[in-house]
Amino acid sequence: MALAGRSFTFSREVNPPGETLWWEFSFGPVRMADGTIRGVALGIRDITERKRTDEALLQAQKAESLAVLAGGIAHDFNNLLVGILGNAGLALAELSPTSPARPTIEAIETAGQRAAELARQMLAYSGRGRFVVQRIDVNTLIEEMAHLLRVSIGKGVRMNYQFERELPPVEGDATQLRQVIMNLVVNASDAIGDAEGAISITTRVVSASRQLLAETYLSPSLRPGRYVAIDVADTGSGMDAETLNRIFDPFFTTKFTGRGLGLAAVLGIVRGHRGAIKVESEPGRGTTFRLLFPAAAGEAQPAPTATAELAWRGEGTVLLVDDEPSVRAVTARALRSFGFEVLEAADGVEGVETFAANHASIVCTLLDITMPRMGGEEALQAIRRIDPTARVLLMSGFSEDEAKERFAGRGITGFVQKPYELSVLRARLREALTGAG
Repeated sequence: MALAGRSFTFSREVNPPGETLWWEFSFGPVRMADGTIRGVALGIRDITERKRTDEALLQAQKAESLAVLAGGIAHDFNNLLVGILGNAGLALAELSPTSPARPTIEAIETAGQRAAELARQMLAYSGRGRFVVQRIDVNTLIEEMAHLLRVSIGKGVRMNYQFERELPPVEGDATQLRQVIMNLVVNASDAIGDAEGAISITTRVVSASRQLLAETYLSPSLRPGRYVAIDVADTGSGMDAETLNRIFDPFFTTKFTGRGLGLAAVLGIVRGHRGAIKVESEPGRGTTFRLLFPAAAGEAQPAPTATAELAWRGEGTVLLVDDEPSVRAVTARALRSFGFEVLEAADGVEGVETFAANHASIVCTLLDITMPRMGGEEALQAIRRIDPTARVLLMSGFSEDEAKERFAGRGITGFVQKPYELSVLRARLREALTGAG
C-alpha cells in the first residue's frame, strides 16, 4: 500500500444542491493480531458546524484586533477635534455677525463636525460607540428617516417599505441605528448606480435558532431566541464570493478612493447592540443585508429631541485635568468665557495635588479618563477621599454608556463626551452645578 500502514485524515468542501457542507475523511489500516494489514477502515464525519464556528471565531478575532486599533485612533483623534471645534466655537462667539472672517470659521467648524462623525464611526467599529441606550421602535425610527433616505439615493431608485406591526422594541442608541440604516441604503443605491431599481426595507420578528445564528457574522456569543430582523435589499449589481468575504474589512471598498469605513462601522454598531448580520448576494441578482437585534421587553421610548441651551453663566473655580495641552487650552478659554476661574493640571497626580490645595474654592472638576502617571479612575478615588461631596465631570472620547458602567457607584456627577461643542460643555456644567436638566 502507498500508505505503508499509516493512517491519515483530510477534509473537503462538498456542494450538494442548495448548500455547502464540510466532510472529514479518515483512512487507517486494519491490522491482524500478527501485525499484518488485512484491509482499510474508512470514516466519514460531517464537520460543517465546526467549520462554521471556527470561521466565525476567526472573523471575530480579526474584527476585535481591528476594533482595538480603531478605538485608540478615535480617542486621540477626538482630543485633536476638541481643539478644532472649541477654538472655532470661541472664535464665532467673539466675532460680530458681519465679520468677513465668519464664513471661514464656520467652514472650519463644519469640517470639524464631519471629522467628529468619522471618529464616531471608528468608535462604532470598536464597539464603544453607544451614547443613549433606550427601547426603540424600529418601525418609527425608519419611518422618520424616510425623507432623508429619499434624498440620499439615486433618482432612478425607489424605496419600498414593509413593516410588521406589533413589533417589539430593541434596546440601543437611535443615532447609531439610523447610521446603520443610512449606510446600508446608500450602499444599496451605489450598487444600483444610474440604472433604475428598488431598495426594500422590511421588518419582522424572527425566532432565531442556533442554526440560523451560525450563518451570521458575530454569532458565537449570541443566544437563540426572539430577534427583530431588519432586511435592506436592493436590485443592484450584487457581489461575488471574494467581495462578499471582504465587505466588512475596514477600508476595503469597490468604490472610489476614500470610502470603505461604512460597513466596518455597521459591523461595530451591530456588535455593540449584541446583534448579528447575515448577507446574501449574487452577481447580477442584488444583495440583502439582514440585521438581527435581540427583542426587548416593555414599550418603546420616544427618541430624545434637541433642546435650546440657555445662555447660562457660572461662578467659582473649575479644576481642569487633562494630559492634552490643546484640550486644556481651548477648554480653559471656554470655561473663562462661561464666568469661571480655572485651575489646570496635566495629569492625575497633578490634578489630585491641585485639588487637595484648593478644594475649598473648587466648584467642579473636569477629569479626563485616560492620562499618564495616574488615570481618571484613580484620580477620582483620591479626590473622593479628600472631599466625598466633590462634583466631578468625567471627560472621554469613549461613550457615556461605557463610562457610566465603568464608574457605577463611584459618585460621578456627569459626563462630557469628546469632541464636545461649547454649548454641550456649558449644559453639562449647568446640570452639575444647579441640578437643572
